[in-house]
Amino acid sequence: MITRITLAMVHAFIMVKTAAGKSEGLLAEINGLESVTNAHIVAGNYDIIAEIDAPEVYDVLQTASSKLQQLGGVTDTKTYIAMG
Repeated sequence: MITRITLAMVHAFIMVKTAAGKSEGLLAEINGLESVTNAHIVAGNYDIIAEIDAPEVYDVLQTASSKLQQLGGVTDTKTYIAMG
């Protein structure tokens, strides 16, 4: 009997606020981050939404705190973990 092990990825959305005029430049940088599968400039309370797929919640938080928040022009982030 063969047992399959399926590793579930953690899917998350990180909302990003940017300094005035920085969204377009940051979009390319954010899309270039390893865990980011997609990012879009949006209208509303945040300027960019980044979609993340990572092996564990820790990796999502690492992307948000150590990578995204360190980019010049990022003023705030909020992370949402998808539940299903």
